[in-house]
Amino acid sequence: MNHPSERIVRAVRRRISHAGKRLAFGLLIASLSAHALGGPSGRERFVRIVLPGGAAITAELAITVEERARGLMFRDNIAPDQGMLFVFEEPDLHGFWMKNTRIPLDMLWLDSDKRIVHIERDVPPCVAEPCPTYVTRIPARYVLELKGGSAEARGLKLYDRLEFILPFRLK
Repeated sequence: MNHPSERIVRAVRRRISHAGKRLAFGLLIASLSAHALGGPSGRERFVRIVLPGGAAITAELAITVEERARGLMFRDNIAPDQGMLFVFEEPDLHGFWMKNTRIPLDMLWLDSDKRIVHIERDVPPCVAEPCPTYVTRIPARYVLELKGGSAEARGLKLYDRLEFILPFRLK
C-alpha cells in the first residue's frame, strides 16, 4: 500500500467509528474515482437557468462539498450571463462568505421550488478576517451566485421563480 490514496483509505478506516465505516469508505472511493476520472464531463458541469422574462444564464454547478467550499474563489471576473449554482441535498440555512473571492457577487437563495427566498446584493470581497457570513432566514436548497449588480440589472426580486433542470437526480 504505497499509493497515496491507499494511505488515505487506511487512515480513514482507523479514524471512523464502525457504524460509519462503510458509508465513509464508499464516499471516499467515489470521491477518489471521480477525481481520477476527471469528474463529470464538461456538459454536466453547467446548467442553463432561465430567468423571469425569458433571459438565460449559464451556471457552473457546485455539487460536492469541495466544489461548494471553493465556489468562485480566486477568480478575477465573471461574465454577466454566467454564474455558479450551489446544489444542496436538503433545504437548510446555508451560509456563505467571500474569503478569497476577488469580485463582488449577488447571492440568491432558492427554495426547493426554485423561488428566490433571499437576496444579498453586491456582496464585496472579504479583505480581512474574520469574513462576514451571509445567510438566509428561510431554508434554501440552492444558492445562485451572479456578478455583482446582476440581480438588480435583471430585475430579480423575492419569490421570482427560476427555471433549470439539473443533469443528475437529487434525493
